[in-house]
Amino acid sequence: MAPKASDDTTTGGESTGAEADDLRLGRRKAARYIVPVTVIGVAAATIGLVPALADSGDPDLPKITAQQLLDKIAASDVQQLSGTVKISTDLGLPDLGGLESGLLSGATQGGDGSSADPSTKLTELAAGTHTLRVAADGPDRQKLSLLENAAEYSVIHNGKDVWGYDSASNEVYHSTADESSGEGAGKGSGKAENPVPTTPKELTEDALKAVDDTTSVTVDGTVQVAGRDAYKLLVKPKQSGSTVGAISVAVDAKTGLPLKFTLTPASGGAAVVDAGFTQVSFAKPAASTFDFTAPKGAKVTEGDEVGESAPGHSGKSDDLAKDLEGVEGADGLDGLDGLNVLGEGWTSVAVFDTGGEGMPSGAEAGGDLGGFLGSFGDKVTGKFGSGTVFSTRLINALMTDDGKVYVGAVTKDTLVKAANAAK
Repeated sequence: MAPKASDDTTTGGESTGAEADDLRLGRRKAARYIVPVTVIGVAAATIGLVPALADSGDPDLPKITAQQLLDKIAASDVQQLSGTVKISTDLGLPDLGGLESGLLSGATQGGDGSSADPSTKLTELAAGTHTLRVAADGPDRQKLSLLENAAEYSVIHNGKDVWGYDSASNEVYHSTADESSGEGAGKGSGKAENPVPTTPKELTEDALKAVDDTTSVTVDGTVQVAGRDAYKLLVKPKQSGSTVGAISVAVDAKTGLPLKFTLTPASGGAAVVDAGFTQVSFAKPAASTFDFTAPKGAKVTEGDEVGESAPGHSGKSDDLAKDLEGVEGADGLDGLDGLNVLGEGWTSVAVFDTGGEGMPSGAEAGGDLGGFLGSFGDKVTGKFGSGTVFSTRLINALMTDDGKVYVGAVTKDTLVKAANAAK
């Protein structure tokens, strides 16, 4: 489950030696600010590793093996559904009185700053408890609505159009789906991809990518979710050093659709993420569900084509690379080139060099910013030298004083060992 990052940057034009030095210094400082916020963004994007399964019954179902249940999930082809999903997320981020939501949004915000941009709005799911209404009718029509106090935010995909609407600000974001990609929900044309996994199915797909010989996969009985009989799939790391304790998935016995997803941390306590249907129907939604017209007086922002240059990042390798675009030391990275992955399986650690000089401090950071950022990290030392570890209950990152970053769903000790071994 190693995070992957890539980057490709070029510089051009002529400048004096002093100007070039200033440019390099600016990039280094930028990298040093980006990384702590990126850690939060990566944590948000890895919600797909996290919930706690509430057991509301033990239906009597035919016996099934873990492999058969995995095959059932893979073969699931639910094209039509509607329902309500409750998602609770506790990444263990510090309580900043709401500032953490701003940081999460800032880590993914597009250049236009539209509050209706999905890559900005849906990062709110990285903290707290939220209720979502979802609907789908094949690969070309989906709708997700985030219900808020006296307001609602919706993302609607209907054919080639993708709309985001924030009723609180009366702002609309519009883009077009990449219909030639052949990717997305179901078969056929692509769909607008959410920057954060939001449904049990999306979370499960992300988690099952980690299943290999370092993973224990078992069937852990049965459960009833949203009135549906389901099997419980239990996924656990065999290795020590991972922050992931277990992933539990409730799989609909009839359709193979994941109905509930739970990721609990190795440190114990409440689930990092608990996402599940509280109500679900597999009837065809009304066609009007996916209709959208911008309300009168709404501010409408046109975005780039989804799948090509949508603003923000989803935490995937190419999007993280965009965050680091222009950072010194990232030259020559393309795809996975230039990214080192240490270890394997659940204890994999990704390492890259920002070209920076570690965490800023004092006046160099501008006022109290350096101390503010540093207060959320733990100072560590080892053969690698010294650095700061930024932690959530799932993703940890070590930034060394010479600008290297080690990140993974691993413990602080595992990061330090990886940094020591890399020397």
